[in-house]
Amino acid sequence: MDIQALTRYAHMSPKKMREVARTIQGRKAAAAVEYLTLVPRKSARLIVKTLLSAIANAENNANLSADTLTVKSAIIENGPVLKRFKAGARGTAKPRTRKMSHIRIILSDGVTN
Repeated sequence: MDIQALTRYAHMSPKKMREVARTIQGRKAAAAVEYLTLVPRKSARLIVKTLLSAIANAENNANLSADTLTVKSAIIENGPVLKRFKAGARGTAKPRTRKMSHIRIILSDGVTN
């Protein structure tokens, strides 16, 4: 059975998030939480919140034990981009893009229905 959790509009670039998300795919859920708490990046903090939410969904909604869960996939999708401007030299404006991402974590207990 697959359980998922979704965090939308996380204020971080999807490229930075994918670097951390790739490292937890295929791990046990508890081991992935321990690993992410040791990674000193903002993206790891955002991903661990979503992972803990997926574990809580599995325990409360599907009556699954957290010990049996593995991270089937951690998908980082592109969110909207805020286009802003910052002051540049000699009165010009320099464009800045503030990227967002959507975090989708799918957990599996290894049993197919």
